[in-house]
Amino acid sequence: MNKNLISLDKLPVGCLGKVKKLIANGITRRRMLDLGLIDDTTVESLRKSPAGDPIAYEIRGAVIALRSEEASKILVESIQQ
Repeated sequence: MNKNLISLDKLPVGCLGKVKKLIANGITRRRMLDLGLIDDTTVESLRKSPAGDPIAYEIRGAVIALRSEEASKILVESIQQ
């Protein structure tokens, strides 16, 4: 596995990442794919809720909130801006 991959929930607010792998199965995997989280999709971490969970992400022009439990199953490569 590439050492540069981090889980989406670890991507700092304001940073971009490129989806490289989904480690979810079943319905959760299907939902992520339906949201557009496929290989090489760019995701931006926008903001955390006051409690820290969920986190808002911009994915293909839409803002989507994911819980850390879900976001931890998405591996991304951080993109330098």
